Amino acid sequence: MRGRTLRLVVAAAAVAIGAAGAAAPAAQAGPLVAAAGNCPANVLEQPFTRWLDPLSYTLVPDGTLERSAAGWSLSRAKVVSGNETFYVHGAKESKSLSLPAGSTATTPVMCAGIDKPVLRFFAKSSSPLLSSLAVDVLFESSSGQVLSAPVGVVLPSSTWQPTLPLPVAASLLPLLPASQTPVAFRFRPVGSATWTIDDVYLDPRHK
Repeated sequence: MRGRTLRLVVAAAAVAIGAAGAAAPAAQAGPLVAAAGNCPANVLEQPFTRWLDPLSYTLVPDGTLERSAAGWSLSRAKVVSGNETFYVHGAKESKSLSLPAGSTATTPVMCAGIDKPVLRFFAKSSSPLLSSLAVDVLFESSSGQVLSAPVGVVLPSSTWQPTLPLPVAASLLPLLPASQTPVAFRFRPVGSATWTIDDVYLDPRHK
């Protein structure tokens, strides 16, 4: 009797474990994974060497804004004439992105490694007082939910300056081949100043 009871308990436990496994949610592809595609090979540059930064970066999609922010999502932000004054990507470039108070701008989706990628770009503000530029990363959970996390805050400067390297410290999951994941970046002024950004780069693997 005791042996039969033990077999029944083991069988019931096996059924319960199987049911729990069947009920567990599987990883799902969300909108960022769908938009990332096949992760084309990155064209790497070292645009910040004159600022003693040897990291290799790739432009975010239309990170120069020369194609009028193609693929970006803009709310009250707009492309304007005037390049960052160091011309790190090209001497003939002539556009940048203006972000007035209350605006947001989000880059297209791109592929990044999960080991602390680094964002860096050029920025200036219309006022040196009571203003900053907040930067967020958009990423996906294993269930396909789009999440956001702060990357950093840029302090105001009335002239074009490169930002400090901004490590992406969010808990990124390897949702794409080769331990990559889809990300996008959102820029939003805090305060009353108008911000202008240009030449937005990501070191996708922090190497």
